[in-house]
Amino acid sequence: MAKVFRQSTRESNIISKMESQKEHARRSTIGSIRDCIEPFSNAMAMKLVENNLVETTNKTSLEDQLRRCLEALIYAEDFDIDYQVAPFRNVAANPNIVTLFLTAFVIEKLINHKDVVDIFGSDEDIYKCIDLQVAKFLPA
Repeated sequence: MAKVFRQSTRESNIISKMESQKEHARRSTIGSIRDCIEPFSNAMAMKLVENNLVETTNKTSLEDQLRRCLEALIYAEDFDIDYQVAPFRNVAANPNIVTLFLTAFVIEKLINHKDVVDIFGSDEDIYKCIDLQVAKFLPA
């Protein structure tokens, strides 16, 4: 006969605290983008081009598109963020939400931009390149 599992109040409180901590970390990471949006988008555009992951005719336009993506992330609702990153959740074991959002943007939307010739590399390669820049500019 199967045993019925009932959570105690203590277990519920611990789970609730853990979820609250994750949500707070997510919001603080997204909020900290405001402080470094220009140098962050510049460094990210440069690394994507240097690593031959994005081929573009205009690096300034690429930087501008990444800056607009970051601005959209700052003001996006949680549902919109989760919807955007859903196909890429399995790219990393413990993914950073900013890195996932930018990876999804590069793979799904940036490829259709007029100044982008092509995007090379796997999803994992693009994620790793972006994650290195996120680690430099945003707190853990």
